[in-house]
Amino acid sequence: MEMIDARAAASRKRARRRRGMGSSRLAAIAILLPPALILFSLFVILPLAESGYYAFFDWNGYGTPEDYVGLRNFEQIAGHSVFHTAMGNTLKIVAVSLLIQMPLALFLALLIYRKTPTNALFRLIFFVPYILAEVAAGLIWSFVFDGNYGVTASLARSMGQESFFILADRDWAFVAVMTVIVWKYFGFHMMIYIAALQGVPEDLIEAAKIEGAKRPQIVRYVQIPQIKPAIVVSAFFAIIGALQVFDVIIPLTNGGPSNQTHTIVTYLYSFGLTRLKIGFGSAVGVLLFLAAIVVALFYQRIFMKGTKP
Repeated sequence: MEMIDARAAASRKRARRRRGMGSSRLAAIAILLPPALILFSLFVILPLAESGYYAFFDWNGYGTPEDYVGLRNFEQIAGHSVFHTAMGNTLKIVAVSLLIQMPLALFLALLIYRKTPTNALFRLIFFVPYILAEVAAGLIWSFVFDGNYGVTASLARSMGQESFFILADRDWAFVAVMTVIVWKYFGFHMMIYIAALQGVPEDLIEAAKIEGAKRPQIVRYVQIPQIKPAIVVSAFFAIIGALQVFDVIIPLTNGGPSNQTHTIVTYLYSFGLTRLKIGFGSAVGVLLFLAAIVVALFYQRIFMKGTKP
């Protein structure tokens, strides 16, 4: 009988504890959720709604938009050759990020993922470009590519060649831009892979070695399958990041020469904001937002379904 009473008391105590935890959670939600919702609404939802509204007006940003033009802004975007160039450049950045930047990051991660002082130094060196501000990185590389005083000019003169103005060449300017993008962001993906590789059980690697597997086979059949969720997430960041490239390009080329290095975001900035065509720029922003949403939804459904972190 005493045992039954003790069990009942313990059960009541657990129930009170659960009610107390539930009450504390509700209190935390009631305190923390409203400020977060207010900030999210002010800085995300409201600007998105306003952009969608302004996209149907010919508006310069001053006063109240009154010149309703319907879908004319979208029609102008569809017929603008520079926008087609910007879309092509954005797709090129996506391809370079997936086919060059990510494999490079994975290769380096496989070399330096183990915890040693030397590897820690290399991680720092490779990660520094990512923590460097985008504008600063663009300015540094604009000096490197400068045909008069930059590093490329010095190399050309040392080999007895004429200086080559890479950023002023229609064919090579965007190649230079993509080089800077790979240099700037590969360290971010490398750190994702390093964290994932450190979580691979050593027992699996040792078992593969006992079975006679060589280093390339261990990488292909043991390590890469084990870090597949990290690769999927890394690719998602690479694609979404490619859609948003802006800060690196402006100090490098500002979209030139002859509008050959624009991405969608720099196109929005150059042909919308700087020309005081806010309605036109808002229409570009709406298209970019829809593209990002579509990419995120399809990527999650196709590649991230069933992926465990």
